[in-house]
Amino acid sequence: MEYLFDNFDRIQKNDPEFHGIFKNFAFKEVSEHSSLSKKESVLAILASLIACQSPKAFKKILFSAVNVDITPVEVKELLYQSVPYVGFGRAHNFFGVVIKVFDKKGIEMPLDDRSNTTSQNRHEKGRELQDKYFGNEMIQMMNDNAPEGQQHFNRFLEGYCFGDFYTRDGLNDSERELITFVFITTLGGCENQLRGHTQANLNVGNDKEKLVSVVTTILPYIGFPRSLNALGIINEICG
Repeated sequence: MEYLFDNFDRIQKNDPEFHGIFKNFAFKEVSEHSSLSKKESVLAILASLIACQSPKAFKKILFSAVNVDITPVEVKELLYQSVPYVGFGRAHNFFGVVIKVFDKKGIEMPLDDRSNTTSQNRHEKGRELQDKYFGNEMIQMMNDNAPEGQQHFNRFLEGYCFGDFYTRDGLNDSERELITFVFITTLGGCENQLRGHTQANLNVGNDKEKLVSVVTTILPYIGFPRSLNALGIINEICG
């Protein structure tokens, strides 16, 4: 996957020493310790770059990867999935980056709609997925124990986060949960949410090996402190 770094020509020209060090680590050494597929690796890298606010690096890697390891639809769904986790304030610039890359690649926009819910059933469908990922008992307890005046946050999670986004076509359950794990890991300071989504990953089939692999893959982009924090939580939840 070293070709993902081929568009960083300015660094290669002006600082070949760093270019060589980073390329060897991120695209050779790291790959030797990851069991992710190429698509999963690209999804994880792009997700981490969204969450750590690196649109230039995102653009360069996306340009190399789209229509090679990841489809335009998967890129769109990655971007949509980021919004409830990193917020539109962080995601906004990346919509523009994707538009520019797609335009240069001759990818016609807008892409087809991928929604599977309506205004009438989005809460019901969202709750079904919450139960699938986290268990009915846990979700019901969370709803029942919401402090007075704060119940609407749980309704937002049910209808907006899960109903509007998780129900969409284009990425499957395991892919959505894997990149959600990346968003939360990269943001940092969200350890309670990371614990919950570590368990959710296990519930949709992403085992401990895959979670360790995804942390391995994004380490070059997010650094050691947040990576080691994520590993600590994986070991805590997975044993």
